[in-house]
Amino acid sequence: MAKTFTGVVLSDKSDKTIVIAVRTDKTHPLYKKRYSVTKKFMAHDEKNQAKIGDKVQISETKPMSARKYFVLDKILERAVIRHQEDEESANSPNSKEAK
Repeated sequence: MAKTFTGVVLSDKSDKTIVIAVRTDKTHPLYKKRYSVTKKFMAHDEKNQAKIGDKVQISETKPMSARKYFVLDKILERAVIRHQEDEESANSPNSKEAK
């Protein structure tokens, strides 16, 4: 059975490759304190569907490169669209940089 992980996409800049952060909660064996560990994985995204901030599920497959041995299964949740300021409003007289 192949391993499957759920994580958040950190980067989609490479062609057909995404970087996912998988967060795992662990308990210290002696002090019983809970802490989180974040590990990054590279995964193959054939159709370049996933974008930054999306919650995705990846599964293990044969190695596709030296660091890429996971493949995108499905996108569980899309990221909220962020506002991007265009150049015209940035150069308006009301902006902070113009003052």
